[in-house]
Amino acid sequence: MIKSMTGYGRGSFDKNGRSFIVEIKSVNHRYLDLNIKMPKNLFSLEDRVRKTISNKVSRGKIDLFVTQSSYGRADMTAVFNEALGDSYVKCLNEIKNRYNISDGVSLSLVSKFPEVITLNQAEEDMDEIWDALKPALDESLDMLITMRTNEGEKLQDNIITKCDFIKSYVDKIEEKSPVIISEYKEKLNEKIRELLGDRQIDESRIAMEVAIFADKACVDEEIVRLNSHLEQLKSTIGLNESVGRKLDFIVQEMNRETNTIASKSTDIEIINTVLNIKNEIEKIREQVQNIE
Repeated sequence: MIKSMTGYGRGSFDKNGRSFIVEIKSVNHRYLDLNIKMPKNLFSLEDRVRKTISNKVSRGKIDLFVTQSSYGRADMTAVFNEALGDSYVKCLNEIKNRYNISDGVSLSLVSKFPEVITLNQAEEDMDEIWDALKPALDESLDMLITMRTNEGEKLQDNIITKCDFIKSYVDKIEEKSPVIISEYKEKLNEKIRELLGDRQIDESRIAMEVAIFADKACVDEEIVRLNSHLEQLKSTIGLNESVGRKLDFIVQEMNRETNTIASKSTDIEIINTVLNIKNEIEKIREQVQNIE
C-alpha cells in the first residue's frame, strides 16, 4: 500500500513529573529531510529521535517539535546571584542619586534582571527522560503514518483510474494504426493518378513507398512498451514498501514512449489521442511526487 508524504501527527505522555508533547508534520521531498526542534537539555537524545523516525518513515520533509513540562520535581532549584544583584542595585542607586529620581529600587525590578535568579537543575538520567519522550514520539508517528496511509489510498485509486484512461487511449491508437497505412496507400494512388493521368502506374514503386512509410509510422513497439509500463505502474503501487522513486521512473518512461508515438504520427486523430495520454501522464506525475 502506497503512502503519501503529507501528514500530521501529535502525541503526549506523562511520567515521573515530566510531560512531553510531540508534534510532527511532513510534506513531499526527494529524500528524508529531518528538522528537529527540542529543548536544549534534550539535545543528547536527538540521535535516538532521528533513528526512531527513520525506522518508520523513508521519505519526506519532516518537521518535529518537542515541548517539555516539569511539575512536582525536586531536582530544580532557584539560585540567587548575590554579587550580580548587588551590582545591579548599586548601579540603580547611582542613577537615582545622579539624576535625582524619586523612584525606589523594588524587588520585582531587580529580580527581572538577567542572571540575577537562575535555575539550577541536577544532572538528569537521559534514559529515564527517553522513557517518557518515546511514547509521545511513537504516538505522533503512528498518527502521521495513518494519515499518510489514508492519503496514499486515495492517490492509489486515482492513479489506477488514470491508468485505465491511458489504456483505453492506447487501445484506440493500436486499432487506428493499421488503418493509417491503407489510407496512406489510397491517398498516394490518388495523387499519382492526378499527376500521371491515364499513364501506367508503377505498382512496385508505390508498394516500396508504402513500405517505407509503414516502417517510419509503425508504433507497435512503443505500444507494447507503454502497455508494459502501465502494468508495472499498477503492480508497483501495490507493493508494501517505499515506491515513490520507482513510480517516478516508470512515469518518465511512459512519457518517453508517448513522445515517440507523437513524433511518428501524422494522423490528426492519433495526435489528439496522444495529447490526451500526455495529459493523464502529467497528472500521474504530479501525484507521484507526493508518494513516499
